[in-house]
Amino acid sequence: MTAMFLMMGAAVAQTASPAKPASTPAPAAAATAAKPGANPATDTATPGMPRAETPTVAANASPAGTAKPGDAATGQGKAAACGACHGLDGNSTDPQYPRLAGQSEQYIVGQLTQFKSGKRQNAIMAGFAEPLSEQDMHDIGAYFATKAPLPGVADQALVEQGETLYRQGDTARGIPACMACHGPDGAGNPGAQYPRLTSQHSKYVESRLKAWKEASGPSDDPHTKIMMPIAQKLDDKDIAAVASYLEGLHANTPEQAAAPAGP
Repeated sequence: MTAMFLMMGAAVAQTASPAKPASTPAPAAAATAAKPGANPATDTATPGMPRAETPTVAANASPAGTAKPGDAATGQGKAAACGACHGLDGNSTDPQYPRLAGQSEQYIVGQLTQFKSGKRQNAIMAGFAEPLSEQDMHDIGAYFATKAPLPGVADQALVEQGETLYRQGDTARGIPACMACHGPDGAGNPGAQYPRLTSQHSKYVESRLKAWKEASGPSDDPHTKIMMPIAQKLDDKDIAAVASYLEGLHANTPEQAAAPAGP
């Protein structure tokens, strides 16, 4: 189903404006917005990473477009602030916050860039992303990409309907198969910045699909343009079913589950 569903930017279908040079640290107002229980599901674009505190960033930020591929070891320290909501290894325990473990570096960089530019609106994440340089984003993305998502469990009563929507769609209603963008195993498509949906919290997936379903007005974000018309064709039972199916979708072996998304 397209640029979603952890956009949630395949597992349902899932570019962003170039990152700006890092500037000054986020204003105090943004920092105070990061309160426990803040719900990122209310933002109007795609899923991302809520903020608990502002990480330390190098004073000399890299100019936009000059960042090197991310370094996971360096990114571990930069991602420490993300752990309060997303878990230190990217496996959040609170289902209102998306799991970032195994998410591609490209997708994370794309979403952080949108939060920093304001193209994706979320007060918590804007404050978190503002002080990050392009290199910081790549390093954070590389770190989470090396982490294995913990397997979730689907509601067996919803699996059949969820699997059908994910793998076949519903041609009669004009609903494409989610795996067309997110892949048969929910690993996503890093090149197109379609997010990995494997083992994603069903509650988070539901919140994103419902936000797209209720959205109105035009958007210049390519992922939102894809997801809005699809979500608007889904009823509440469809959304619950595909979200549950995605939470239970994971690799069959530990080795496969530990493999990061993308090449």
